[in-house]
Amino acid sequence: MFSLKNKTVVVTGGGSGIGKAIAEMFATQGASIHIIELNEQAGKQTSDTIIASQGEVNVHACDVSDQQQVKQVFSRICKLDILINCAGIAHVGKAGNTSEEDFIRVFNVNVRGTYNCIHAAIPIFEQQKSGVILNVASIAAWVGITDRFAYSMSKGAIFSMTLSVARDYLDKNIRCNSLSPARVHTPFVDGFIAKNYPGKETEMFDKLSKSQPIGRMGTTNEIATLALYLCSDEAAFVTGNDYPIDGGFIKLNN
Repeated sequence: MFSLKNKTVVVTGGGSGIGKAIAEMFATQGASIHIIELNEQAGKQTSDTIIASQGEVNVHACDVSDQQQVKQVFSRICKLDILINCAGIAHVGKAGNTSEEDFIRVFNVNVRGTYNCIHAAIPIFEQQKSGVILNVASIAAWVGITDRFAYSMSKGAIFSMTLSVARDYLDKNIRCNSLSPARVHTPFVDGFIAKNYPGKETEMFDKLSKSQPIGRMGTTNEIATLALYLCSDEAAFVTGNDYPIDGGFIKLNN
């Protein structure tokens, strides 16, 4: 089950965190991986891990917010079965103190970047009459999270884009879903805590972990495992849905 043999997969943001875990797990299932990454060195580190495990991988340095760069990358990928939009950035701030510059920066990467990759992939999928798209949204698309105005906006847009694409391409055999993680332990989280709470790292890590009712953060492999199911042939009947993977955050955080 969940074999991806002979499948070609594009993973944006595959150089770190959730994207890295997805790229590595999908490679172990037999997929040929294309990593699209702004930080080419990070992408190569993931590539090295995949190659060491006898996997097949290519790394493309690309700014997903730049449509011409995205089109150039996709033009070099002759076959495509699965697109995973994982590239994204965070921002801390409320509506009143979020600058226009920061708002646009978050929009460009998270929303425009996801659109650009979908826009480039759809013609390939239409031509071959099949395809799978998985977008990474967030629990921020479902609930209000303090000091995450721009980030929540972007993830809400990804949530709604997922539904629109799924409906528009039902007759083309193109599936589109999204998943919405709560806090996941990644190097980004460690860096965020170190930057914003110097000297209180352990205390803040514990506090952020316990904000999930299950009492801990998720792991990148747990997110990758759900992604694997949603992108596999076993999920052929699944489209037009968002899947929270949140340790009970949305429904149990009373």
